[in-house]
Parts: sequence; structure tokens; C-alpha cells
Amino acid sequence: MTKRHVSLPPLAEEGLRAFISEVDERLASDEDTCDVVEDVLIDLHGDREAYERWQSGEDVSPAERVRLQGYDPCNATLESEYYAEKDEDAFTESKYLQWLWRQFDATPMADNVEFALRFRRMIAEHLFEEVGDGCRFFKGITFTYGHNITVGDNVVIHDDVHLDDRGKLTIGDRVSISDDAHVYTHDHDSVDQTHVDNYHTIVEDDARITYDSMVRAGVRLGENSILAAKSSVSRDVPAHHVAAGTPAESVAIKDGWESVADSLDGANVDRRDQRKLDTTVPDDVTQFDEFGRDLSPPDR
Repeated sequence: MTKRHVSLPPLAEEGLRAFISEVDERLASDEDTCDVVEDVLIDLHGDREAYERWQSGEDVSPAERVRLQGYDPCNATLESEYYAEKDEDAFTESKYLQWLWRQFDATPMADNVEFALRFRRMIAEHLFEEVGDGCRFFKGITFTYGHNITVGDNVVIHDDVHLDDRGKLTIGDRVSISDDAHVYTHDHDSVDQTHVDNYHTIVEDDARITYDSMVRAGVRLGENSILAAKSSVSRDVPAHHVAAGTPAESVAIKDGWESVADSLDGANVDRRDQRKLDTTVPDDVTQFDEFGRDLSPPDR
């Protein structure tokens, strides 16, 4: 069973195309991205009249002022903005685009599937390092930065998925990531939780990450593999294998793929260290410990 084609009425389709094309062209132009995002969000949230009143010097309440200022991504901070090792130049641009994505998802139009899929797909072309053709991004997807993500062709990412790209995330062609899944590229030290290691996490072609599962940083999910629902994987999953459990292990080979798959005996190997990334913090960044605790183990 596959999907059926759904189309909007001609006038709605015309308006959709005109709007997305206009935003796409503005984001690709020399116009300041921060200004573009602010302008688009004001109209998407239906706040143009109040914004013009505020800009003309008329009185607005403190709450109105905070709301109107919030359309400008320069007046907002994201959690990833506090990460000491982030690429400042890359993040400056990706922050604005991530703000557009997130705030669009807060509008009623985000539930108009035909419109929303195409609008997010357009933003992804500007936000991600690379994005292929025919991708479908549903509501509530979040990222760390966005600019460290590469996505292949015909990828489907469902509602409320978190794609962490504090390290590097590569998603192949025809990958499916189900609702509430989390894919990580950074990991915290078990003793000192302020120490972070970044990795390259890889999801190969035709892999499926199913409902409410978690992929640990540095894992490679092999071609055509499956991570079962509510599983947590910290070791590589070979091509054509089905992994399940917490911690997840290869428990089967997909029917019909036995002749080209590695045996189960050779599975469940941790190769994450091969994908650890060198991470440096700029010299001019003043770091702080948000916990402020002495966690030095007594036996060291």
C-alpha cells in the first residue's frame, strides 16, 4: 500500500507557490536574513497592523512589545547558542532560518500539510548543509544548528523528531524517521557531564528509525536496517539487520536479505570512536560551568 496524491484547489495552489517562491528568492538574495525572517513571521502570525502601530511610535503594552520584538530572530536566543564550540559564522545564519522554521510551526498554517511540507522543504535548502529531492519534513522537528545536517533524496522525517547536529549528521536516501525519535551527534562524559564529545552519526540509505527510538552519537545505521520502536542503539547496526531493545542489539536479518547481510554473530560492535570529531573552543570564548559542582571522583 502506498500514498495517494492530494492537491489543493487551483487558487490555493497559486497562492502557496507565490508565497514560497517569494520567501525563497528573498532568502537567496543579498537581503539581510534576519529582516526577511522578521517580515515573514509578522505576516504569518497576522500581526502586521499591531507591528505598524508599534513602529509608528504608538503605545503598545509590554506584552505586545515582547511579542512583536520576538518575530526578529536577533531578539531571541536558542539553547545551541550557548554551546562554546559552535561555529559562530555558520550559526549566525542558521539561527535565523531555524527561528523561521520553529515559529512557522507555531502558526495554524503548519497544520496545512501540503503547504507546510513544501515550505519546510524550501527552508531546508537554505538551512541544511545539503538536502536532496522529494524530502518531507513534518511538524515539530528540531535541530541543534541545522548547518551540520546532510539529507539525501526522498527522506521522510515525521512529527516531533530531534536531529542533533552538534557534531555531524548524515542521512542517506529514502530514510524514514518516525515520530518522537531522537538522533544524536554529541555525548556527555559519565563522570563530568560538562565534557562533551562530538561525533559523526550516519544513517545509511533505506534505513528506518521507528517510533520513539534513540540513536546515540557516532552510531552508523547500515543500509536497509531497522531500529525497532522504543529502542536505544549505541552500537553500529549492520546493513539489512533489525535491531531492538535498550541497549539495542541486532536480533534478526530482514526476510529476503540473508544472502547479502553479515551474520548476526558479527553484529553489535561499538565503532563510535572511529567517528569522534576533533572539537575546539575559540580562544576568545569565556566558558562557564552551568552546574558549578565538584564532581572529581575520589579514586582519581
